[in-house]
Amino acid sequence: MEFSPLNRLPQDTLHQIFSHLTLREIIVSKCVCKCLNATLSSPAFLHLISTQQPPLSLLALRPSHRTHTHTHNNSSSHCALHVFDTMLNYWFRFPLSFLPFRSHYPITSSHGLLYLWAEGPTSVSPPGNNSKTLIVCNPLTRQFKLLPQLGSAWCKHGSVLVGSPNQVLVLTELAAIYFSGSTTSNNWLKFSSNLPSKPRSPILISDTILALCDVGSPWRSQWKLFRSTVKDLQFSQQWTRLEKHEWGDIFDIMKRPRLLAGKNDKVLMIGGLKSSYSLHSTCSTILILRLDMESLEWEEAGRMPPEMFRYFQDSSKFKVFGGGSRVCFSGKRVGRLALWEENECGKGEWRWISGVPGNSDGLYRGFVFEARLNAVP
Repeated sequence: MEFSPLNRLPQDTLHQIFSHLTLREIIVSKCVCKCLNATLSSPAFLHLISTQQPPLSLLALRPSHRTHTHTHNNSSSHCALHVFDTMLNYWFRFPLSFLPFRSHYPITSSHGLLYLWAEGPTSVSPPGNNSKTLIVCNPLTRQFKLLPQLGSAWCKHGSVLVGSPNQVLVLTELAAIYFSGSTTSNNWLKFSSNLPSKPRSPILISDTILALCDVGSPWRSQWKLFRSTVKDLQFSQQWTRLEKHEWGDIFDIMKRPRLLAGKNDKVLMIGGLKSSYSLHSTCSTILILRLDMESLEWEEAGRMPPEMFRYFQDSSKFKVFGGGSRVCFSGKRVGRLALWEENECGKGEWRWISGVPGNSDGLYRGFVFEARLNAVP
């Protein structure tokens, strides 16, 4: 590229040429050489395309605990966010080496921003300091910001939920903390949680928090859906059980259900479909249900095909991640990911994703990352 005729063109001309590319093509072009990367990362170019490019929806992987431990013990390791483009059927990575921390662990994203647990800036923290903090960054522009300091217990036991930009909630069974960058205070607000049990796969949709809780006995699980809002967290009785008589035994037929945020403020619940009501019932397939939050009515969004479920039936565990119109499944010894994706016509399609990067036990975890060049931490 150094001797390319492109170098003779004015920067404004280059910006106009590359502004006609899609965001996917711009990301690929940035990887060609350092010169193009600098040109397509300049503030002038980002301002030019900020209103033109829709976000690029990708599936991102959380690093396995084994990879995270290796990165922690080897500060020279260049951590990266591994993402999958479902349209191109291709894995690629966003380097995170620009973050000045001894270790960092991606956990979730929202509105083009990536949220990570980080351990001590390399320049100021001694090796024995294990304090954790949340950071938010845009891997495409390499901008980042530290959120107010948190104790390590929140990292170990809390579920991090993010909504609109700079709206962060960390939820546990007993307490919740909330941070909003739109307020004048630069501190976390702490509230009691008072949930009946540890929240399972909590999600944040607009200002509504939803979580599954086990209200059964030590011998038999009984899952129920609970709802609150960010505003109601300040009250002592802020959680309400969400249920309708018409739902019947919908939670009893699901084994180990999980929640994901669906499209248009709808809720997805995913779990094994029990073949009977017995205590140790086997599952006949994996079911995806969808809840309309306005009508409070459930509908079936999809069920895993028998030829695909056979691989998960032999697996002792499986994990679910995704959101919107995509749900991903991983399982021990499966060796690849199963993907359910709803097309523009509203029809769900199933397929395999191969070539998953990293050294994992097969239980991959992840989230949806909507890449945007104009997202500012």
